Amino acid sequence: MMAATMKGPVAVEDVNVTFADQQKINKFARNTSRMTELKNEIEAKKKSLQNLQDASDDLMMLDDDALLIPYQIGDVFVSHTQEETQELLEAAKETLEQEVKGLEERVSAILQVLGDLKIQLYAKFGNNINLEADES
Repeated sequence: MMAATMKGPVAVEDVNVTFADQQKINKFARNTSRMTELKNEIEAKKKSLQNLQDASDDLMMLDDDALLIPYQIGDVFVSHTQEETQELLEAAKETLEQEVKGLEERVSAILQVLGDLKIQLYAKFGNNINLEADES
């Protein structure tokens, strides 16, 4: 009676990996790698966005409206009035926000693909495959 409740070591079954299965595994790996790249890109853009916000806040604290403020365009600094510089900062922030939104949508789409692939691969391979990301 006791033997029915005890579990012995689970044997790893030998599952045949077909070409289609290998394609799914490769697609999963490529998408996981791409998602990591996109997340890093999002973080970099968010940092740039925060820098623009800080610059905008510092600019608002200036008392001298006649002061020309250097604004970097490419490799060159161009002097603008405080109002013009504020407008340029706002436009740059809007552009970055749109880019971040687009990247986040791409990450969401990739997560959907990864979810579908996980279901298919776990259904076939069970515990014989590990599709979880290493958090290191």
